Amino acid sequence: QVQLAESGGGLVQPGGSLKLSCAASGSIFRINSMAWYRQAPGKERELVAADTRGGSRNYADSVKGRFTISRDNAKNTVYLQMNSLKPEDTAVYYCNAAILRFGDYKLDDYWGQGTQVTVSS
Repeated sequence: QVQLAESGGGLVQPGGSLKLSCAASGSIFRINSMAWYRQAPGKERELVAADTRGGSRNYADSVKGRFTISRDNAKNTVYLQMNSLKPEDTAVYYCNAAILRFGDYKLDDYWGQGTQVTVSS
């Protein structure tokens, strides 16, 4: 079994900052890519930021220069530092990881349960 556990969401005023964390646990042989997605009410889930094991990172245009994704491979954890937050950043944020499991060495996609980020005055 593999699980992703997110933390760090909450309510913040416009212009403020939050840092999300997502820790992977279980029968993990290797984690390839890790990413953050978000879904606002009435909208489709969208990619916010992604980090490959090789260190390549990409961001949605709407968050470039404000959000930073980083990883701690020793802790199987990915972070999302969010600065200069705007009301339109309000959404449920989901962690995603492509993980190779011990045993069957099958590569699968995993999702966290989501954490709410609300940007409002």
